[in-house]
Order: sequence, then structure tokens, then C-alpha cells
Amino acid sequence: MSISLIREQSEAVKPPRALWVPFALGRPLGVAGDPEFQKEVLRASFAMLESAVEPTIEDYPIEAPLESGTGEWSCPVNFAVAMDDSISARLLAEINLMAPWSAETRAARGRTLFGVTGVEPDQVELVAKAVGEIADQGNVSDLPAADVTWQFEMPLLIRHLVDDLRTFYHEAVAAQPGDNVPNHEALNDWIFGGTALGDAIQAIAQHLTRAGDVGSLMTRGFLVPEGYLEGGGSAFPTSAEVKKTQRP
Repeated sequence: MSISLIREQSEAVKPPRALWVPFALGRPLGVAGDPEFQKEVLRASFAMLESAVEPTIEDYPIEAPLESGTGEWSCPVNFAVAMDDSISARLLAEINLMAPWSAETRAARGRTLFGVTGVEPDQVELVAKAVGEIADQGNVSDLPAADVTWQFEMPLLIRHLVDDLRTFYHEAVAAQPGDNVPNHEALNDWIFGGTALGDAIQAIAQHLTRAGDVGSLMTRGFLVPEGYLEGGGSAFPTSAEVKKTQRP
């Protein structure tokens, strides 16, 4: 039994039992701090162990309560206009501006989640350079040239490069003054509506679409949250796209 946040992904994987929930990515049980609501989601999912006798996807009919922190908030950094309009240049400029804020959060927490790709915590620019070059040049097959032992092969590495950068951005946002912390949707609106990182992700998603193999298409699905793919539609591969990869 599984809980699904992206119906298209479950339709492609075909698990024995999946409960699709209409919640934000990262919130498979609904908002944090509401144990009764979360228990109801778990009860509905475990009930499928008795009701489903063949591969089944059921829809959870109840929307999650609104999260706190949905009011107005502002990023602690104002991004200047870069002289070089390439994604690589703009991305590196953003990283340099946000570095002090990210460092503040890391110092306060005494740790960081950055580095899943194999880089050290102080090698953010290396990751940004790799993501920027992939976005600008469209090479989704070859490992980025860098003095680091990447922990994944391409194109899966792209997903984790982006995850590392999102971690860095989230750490920077966490250092903003005040108590109005943005929720998951507000963070996605910011990243995909006003940052070079969002532009890089969208450009890479297009490159992965053109590559057209299953690995590239699945990686695209992990990069772009539901509802944010440029041009609309689901970032996860459609049935038509999967069929194209199966042609001799």
C-alpha cells in the first residue's frame, strides 16, 4: 500500500494499492501538527488492504486544512539584474547573494542537508555551476566536469543537484526576519516565479523532454512540482511519452 501525491506517477508505476491525496508535495498526510487528520488519511490507506483485490488507485476525497504561514512574506534578498543574462551567470549571482543567509541558518542549526550529490557544504558554487551549464547547454547525459565524486549517474544526478540547490535556498529563506515563514506552495511560487534557479529547472525540464528516454522523463517529473511545469500539464511522463520510448 502506498500514498500518492502525484497520480500520474502512480499510474505509470502501477503499485498494488495507492491512495492519491490532494495535498502539497512533501505533505502526504496533510499539514503538520494535525494528528487527527493524519490518522484519518492512514486509516483510509490501510483500509485498501481489505478492499483492493487488484492494482487500484483510490482518491482521498478531503482537502487538507490550510497551512499556517500563508500570508505575505518576502525573501531576505533582492536579486540585482545580472550583466550576463545566461542562466549560469544569474544563478551564480543569486548564490553569492544568498550565501550569508544560508550560513546563518546552518550556524543556528549546527548542520545542513546540503551535499547529497557528493559535494562538501562549502561547494555550493560548484553545484550551481553544474546546474547552470546543464540548463544553458542542454547536456543531460554526461556528468558535469568537476573535481568531485558524484554520487549518482546522469540523468538522476540532475534531480539531486537541484535538490541540493533548493536546500540551499530554503536555508537562506529560513534566516529571514520575522515569524511569517512561507509554506510549501509559497516557496514554490517564489522559486518558479522569480529566481534563476526556477528558470534553470524549467530549461532543464525542456532538455529532458527532448531527450525523451524514460530516465530523462522521470527525472523531469522529480524536478518540477505539480502545477509548475512551463506550458502546463504534469511533469511526470504521460502515457503517450512512455509509449514513444517503447517503440522499436
